[in-house]
Amino acid sequence: MISIQAVTKNYGQKVAVDNLSLDIAAGEFFAVLGPNGAGKTTTIKMIAGLLRPTAGRILLCGHDVHQDPISAKRLCAYVPDQPFLYDKLSGLEFMNFIADLYGVEGEVRRKEIDRLVDLFNLKDFVRELTESYSHGMKQRLVLAATLLHKPKVILVDEPLVGLDPHTARLVKQVFREEARQGASIFMSTHVLSVAEDFADRIGIMVNGRVIALGRMEELRRQADLDGKLEDVFFKITEGAQIPSHD
Repeated sequence: MISIQAVTKNYGQKVAVDNLSLDIAAGEFFAVLGPNGAGKTTTIKMIAGLLRPTAGRILLCGHDVHQDPISAKRLCAYVPDQPFLYDKLSGLEFMNFIADLYGVEGEVRRKEIDRLVDLFNLKDFVRELTESYSHGMKQRLVLAATLLHKPKVILVDEPLVGLDPHTARLVKQVFREEARQGASIFMSTHVLSVAEDFADRIGIMVNGRVIALGRMEELRRQADLDGKLEDVFFKITEGAQIPSHD
């Protein structure tokens, strides 16, 4: 599970995340929404251990991300909005590299790579250098590699950017299945329909604060509006000061 405890992140005078406390249970699919500059990506990077909070602490399955980073990161996977690969590695070499990092060995490695290559339809190009991949191909490879070590916490920042409709649907189904098997999913997205259709709970973030949190029916009550998430989102954020960048 993810436990965010009174976390603040400052960049000089700018407060990017403001005293955020939030718990995501095992098996929960959580989506955070908000305008650019709301603090979503900063929050995800702090959970992943890529940024250090100015104040507060973050636990992954009981391990403090900054006091015990290796134990925490062994349980975690992070998918950024822009996939990063090593151009001179093939897709298969990249997956084996990730398996090395997480200590996935032997027959377990071989079977899991074969399963994920098949699941994400990578077979036609997995032996080619990743420098030749399109954005969508890179994203599929990164998503496949993310699941190699069976993480208990999956952090995803705009996972559907650049994906064709078929792959986008597959990705949504895969994350829903991972949650069913007990993983905690923390996803940032601008695609409101994804959050509405797949998330167990939704947080709406503005100016570094979560201003609304709950299941769809709870958000509708807060907005005093019986409608789709798009309508609820705009009603809740109406009048909020929207920042200019993330």
